[in-house]
Amino acid sequence: MTAESSCPAFRGVASRTDDPPTVCDRARVQTLLIVDDHAAFRAIARAALGDAFVVVAEAAAGKEAITIARKLRPELVLLDVQLPDLDGFAVAAALAAQDDPPIVVLTSSRDRRELEPLIRRAPARGFIPKERLTAEALAELIA
Repeated sequence: MTAESSCPAFRGVASRTDDPPTVCDRARVQTLLIVDDHAAFRAIARAALGDAFVVVAEAAAGKEAITIARKLRPELVLLDVQLPDLDGFAVAAALAAQDDPPIVVLTSSRDRRELEPLIRRAPARGFIPKERLTAEALAELIA
């Protein structure tokens, strides 16, 4: 098993030594797309995550997020489950179908228990409630 197949965050980036990495290094996930239809939340997320991740873009709708992800190829997508055109679960499925798909983390202000069946079926790394979003929580989830 290669580092690339054992770690979805590894994108062939040079390792810190001459040896290939053997475990997933959370520091490798750097580029982030924030997807939420509320500009205020996108600003909060950018401020909370901007020191730990490189926010390459923001999107306010699902179709826009898919287009941006295809173009910019972020390593990580923070994805609201309620969007005006496509829900976050449909967007996550579309992103998962891409070659070399990004890691997707779902978020919502709704109670996780309401969403649990959909979260379990989604091609996403996990879920973070909006009120608990921190760089540390996100890094821990994707590690």
